[in-house]
Amino acid sequence: MSDNPYSTAILAWYESNARDLPWRTPDASPWSVLVSEIMLQQTPVVRVLPAWEAWMERWPTPAHLAKEPSGEAVRMWNRLGYPRRALRLHACAVAITEEHDGQVPDDHATLLSLPGIGAYTAAAVASFAYGQRHAVLDTNVRRVLARAETGIEYPPKTQTKAETALAESLLPPTASVAARWAVAVMELGALVCTARSPRCADCPIAGQCAWKLAGKPAHDGPPRRGQTYAGTDRQVRGRLLAVLRDSPDPVVKDALDAVWDDRVQRERALDALVSDGLVDPLDDGRYALPG
Repeated sequence: MSDNPYSTAILAWYESNARDLPWRTPDASPWSVLVSEIMLQQTPVVRVLPAWEAWMERWPTPAHLAKEPSGEAVRMWNRLGYPRRALRLHACAVAITEEHDGQVPDDHATLLSLPGIGAYTAAAVASFAYGQRHAVLDTNVRRVLARAETGIEYPPKTQTKAETALAESLLPPTASVAARWAVAVMELGALVCTARSPRCADCPIAGQCAWKLAGKPAHDGPPRRGQTYAGTDRQVRGRLLAVLRDSPDPVVKDALDAVWDDRVQRERALDALVSDGLVDPLDDGRYALPG
């Protein structure tokens, strides 16, 4: 082990409390891990699980997905939200198939070079799919470390170099243990050290947590506002995409106009979908998923 004062307790807690998720099984493919990590961004497990299962059944390897048009990835994404992630996964599948012989790279730097793969996803795939030693910093991990080490309720809105340095300093030296530690801290944040209602009585490191020991001082930074959805452009975009997903053929403009009364907002949302590559305007005036 390392000088990490939490590793023994958190790893033992994880052994007893980890959720049984298919992308965590010993035989989970690197591709299945990559798909799960993209889907889980800003989306809870309960919504991701059925979508992941359907996706993996249809496209068990990157090559299976790469053979199909990107619009099929958008269609299959259904209502997971943030559908540009579907385009990123399709672009990843194409790059992996064409440039890496259909195998998800096991090198962190190469993972970072894939379309739409950032620092978090590269570290997560290298750790969870290949058992490597990387600091994996998602929202849950950042919150656990902010409370346990820094004594504050929430981490900064934007990830800092100090957070990365802290996470790296806590990594156990053995790669396989570090990979286990990464997912264990993430699980602790998801199930116990939650944002709104932390269950400190169930936390394996409550006796060492700087935030709890300080009396759990309230957040004194900028107000944390929950994301709204109703009435936003995101909602309009979702409705427009739903029409296209549900139709096997391109649709006429009237079919899209029917989903939202505010013409200005509707056109703005449609223009954004076209700009993002999620919708193709055809020469005959109809609209389709990208293909």
